[in-house]
Amino acid sequence: MKAILSIGLLVMSNLFMTLAWYGHLRFHEMKWFKQLGLVAIIFISWGIALFEYCFQVPANRIGYAGNGGPFSLMQLKVLQEVITLIVFTIFTLVVFKTEVFKWNHVIGFIFLILAVYFIFKK
Repeated sequence: MKAILSIGLLVMSNLFMTLAWYGHLRFHEMKWFKQLGLVAIIFISWGIALFEYCFQVPANRIGYAGNGGPFSLMQLKVLQEVITLIVFTIFTLVVFKTEVFKWNHVIGFIFLILAVYFIFKK
C-alpha cells in the first residue's frame, strides 16, 4: 500500500512540476498572461511548484525504507526520474502538439526501464 501511495504522490508531484517548469511556455497564448514580465511568471511558477512539494515530500517520506516504506533512496530517485519523463512526455504530446515522439525517445525509455530493473534488482 505504501508503494502505491508513494508512486501516486510522485505522479501528482510531477504533474505540478511539469506545469510549473513548462506550462508557462503555452500560457503566453492567454491575453492577460502576455502582459506579465519574467518576474511575475517566475512567481506564478513558484506558486505552482509549491503544490509539487506538497506531494513530493510526503511521497519520499512514505516511500523511504528508513521511514518504514518499501523503497531505498536509490529506488525512490530512479522511480521519480522515470515518472518525471513519463509525465513530461504525455504533457508535451498533449499540450505542445508540434512535438513528436521519435524512435530515439523510445530507445531512451527502454534504457530507463532497464535502469529501473537494475536499480531494483537485489
